[in-house]
Amino acid sequence: MFQSLDHFLKSWKYEAGATQRLLHHLTDESLNQEITPENWTLGRIAWHTVAAIHIIASNTNLTFEAPKEDWPVPASAQFIADSYHRTSDAFIHALKAQWTDQTLEECIDFLGQKMPNGSLLLFLLLHQNHHRGQMTVLMRQAGLSVPGIYGPSKEEWAKYGMQAPKM
Repeated sequence: MFQSLDHFLKSWKYEAGATQRLLHHLTDESLNQEITPENWTLGRIAWHTVAAIHIIASNTNLTFEAPKEDWPVPASAQFIADSYHRTSDAFIHALKAQWTDQTLEECIDFLGQKMPNGSLLLFLLLHQNHHRGQMTVLMRQAGLSVPGIYGPSKEEWAKYGMQAPKM
């Protein structure tokens, strides 16, 4: 649970930046990548990641402009990446303007459970990271390069003058 808005904002800055880097590697063609026809496509997961910021935050009194639905999926990877940037910025501006550290302690009903806003913010970060992991797998299957998130990706080891780990 986050107990200070500043701590969350510092965490969000890194995590949102990592998500933004990932989204900038998508192509229009890659949005249709799927594991099976019964599962979400890469585009569906990417768009859900954008819309989920507002969908999850809508359980609180926080108000900001952002996509409110994660369907239908846009056909443009650039549109998805740009929408994430705008949504993340609007979310951060709303937090700074509308919440204080004390707001993080206020409880809301989320999925049938009483939860402090500070825990909801942690849930939002973890939810985003979960879908980011799904996207990296689908990106590999689509033949895209994947940026490093918590360390160098396969393609990035050379930048550090190192050899990628053995497969």
